[in-house]
Amino acid sequence: MTFVVDFSRSRGAVLRPVAVAAVTLAGRFWGPRLQRNVAVTLPTQYDLLESTGRLNNFRRVTGRYDGPYAGIFFNDSDVYKWIEAASWAQAAGPVPALQERIDAAIALIEAAQGDDGYINTWFSLERRHERWSNLRDLHEMYCGGHLIQAAVAHHRVTGSTRLLTVARRFADLLCEVFGPAGEGKRVMVDGHEEIEMALIELARETGEPRYLKQAEFFIHARGHGLLHGGRMGLDYFQDDVPIRAMTCLCGHAVRALYMACGITDLALEREDAALLDRLGSLWTQLTRRRMYISGGMGARYEGEALGKDFELPNARAYTETCAAIGSMMWNHRMLAATGDARHADLLEWSLYNGMLPGWGLDGRHYFYVNPLEDDGTHHRQAWYDVACCPPNVARTVAGLPGCVYSTSAEAIWVHLFIEGTARIPLGERTVQLAQRTQYPWDGSVAIEVGTAGSFTLHVRVPGWCDGGASLAVNGRAVLQAVEAGAYAAISRDWQAGDVVQLTLPMPVQCWQSHPRVHENAGRIALTRGPLLYCVEALDHPGADIEDLSIDTQAAFESRFEPDTLGGVVTLRGTARIVPRDAAWDDALYRRVQPGKPDVPPGGDTVEVVAIPYFAWQNRGASPMAVWLPRA
Repeated sequence: MTFVVDFSRSRGAVLRPVAVAAVTLAGRFWGPRLQRNVAVTLPTQYDLLESTGRLNNFRRVTGRYDGPYAGIFFNDSDVYKWIEAASWAQAAGPVPALQERIDAAIALIEAAQGDDGYINTWFSLERRHERWSNLRDLHEMYCGGHLIQAAVAHHRVTGSTRLLTVARRFADLLCEVFGPAGEGKRVMVDGHEEIEMALIELARETGEPRYLKQAEFFIHARGHGLLHGGRMGLDYFQDDVPIRAMTCLCGHAVRALYMACGITDLALEREDAALLDRLGSLWTQLTRRRMYISGGMGARYEGEALGKDFELPNARAYTETCAAIGSMMWNHRMLAATGDARHADLLEWSLYNGMLPGWGLDGRHYFYVNPLEDDGTHHRQAWYDVACCPPNVARTVAGLPGCVYSTSAEAIWVHLFIEGTARIPLGERTVQLAQRTQYPWDGSVAIEVGTAGSFTLHVRVPGWCDGGASLAVNGRAVLQAVEAGAYAAISRDWQAGDVVQLTLPMPVQCWQSHPRVHENAGRIALTRGPLLYCVEALDHPGADIEDLSIDTQAAFESRFEPDTLGGVVTLRGTARIVPRDAAWDDALYRRVQPGKPDVPPGGDTVEVVAIPYFAWQNRGASPMAVWLPRA
């Protein structure tokens, strides 16, 4: 089955996955994006893997290319992530042009693997005697983890064991070399987490328990200072505190989130309630102290790190696209472990406001970092020397159908609202569902049940919808009260053609920060439905967006504009232009003068236009801000 993550037999899972191949996404929003991923994003990424030498790195191992190694020591991982993405993209049916390129890449990988199962093109030739010599910094297991995930995806979609055989040989080597000292093995972990969740997924796919045992070893060996943190410190590598004693996620954001994914996988397989409780505490601390309003993670350029509590600068926000994806991956797992709607809420919020900004509307340009304020100098790029984000975006989009639904005993759970159809195995039957919706632009969601039978339908009511949500079946209300941030359960003997109507009001909402987030003092942010909004200067000619003061009591008009940014809902309201320099006589500091305001009163009233944050910087260079001064 084409499960993105296979919880189907996990002892600790509350929810079971639905295969990518069982769900077809369509509609005005996601339909074109999935098509663009196949037609534009994946082909151009493969061309860049070729032109930047990443594929030649494999050829040179076998003598088919005599040039130098190209790029950074972890470049193999970009090839593996691309294969994973291209595999998921074919879950609904073969795409010959993609499969041809997958086959070519796999042939290179097979040929580059050593006799003992080792594979890493940075070390395979002139540095072959240095392998495993610097696990803290050089990402050998990280690259191997992405190899394994690619192999599992390829096997699930195509049935081919070619890449899976390569991955198993590498995993077998890890099991031989690393483990408890009492078994005569090397006690060490990798500096960049990834191998942990990959090995667990390999165990799920193959039924081989030693891969799970190996992942468990790596997870519990972490936190004991094995990596000797160096300049960055042990907390950068999450190697300062044992897993069960952790009170917060610290250090490099992507590493921390990938670690959390692996730990959650372990808790699911071992049915470890104490470990799951620890993960819940870490999730709460992270989301209440170190997460941007976009769902982005990572406040610091230095170390691509999470930063301290309430350290959430806007223009200097790092919020790597891969970190948003890591958050989605973790919340997908926590949702399976708990059935708690808050994890589906954050998965969705991170999808639209954390990951999606990293992918240009043309399908071929990407953000690595995602600031919440910019002076017009930040641009998407076609590729990066460190190119982890582009193929990560591609595999996330390709695997999205596998995140829309789950099942439990005699129940189907609806997590995401995306137009399309699904054929969902439930017990001995297959239930057909169809969603009709213009979400995220409109909060009307119709879910048609195409198969008769008795079961429960759990429909998520998002936490952002804090009033007015309603549910009806065939036009008749079924629940007196619909709670936001929870699943509404409808149990009945369904008839083919029954329609569940979910109505989610989408007023414009104004948000403020905790007062300890100093940069946002006196500022507000705008949201509507599952989308965060921002203001770009190009919509406000002649005005400095820093001088726009928003009246939180004023009404905003939501307007769908089909010719703007591929078709988006814009927000239009009024703001006052308050020139913040006028009262300061070109001074940087002044003595406090009682009765004299910091900024002049009054100011002209102008129209303010806000666009979805995911769509910014798609019309050329322009200053942008999410947090705006409050009138």
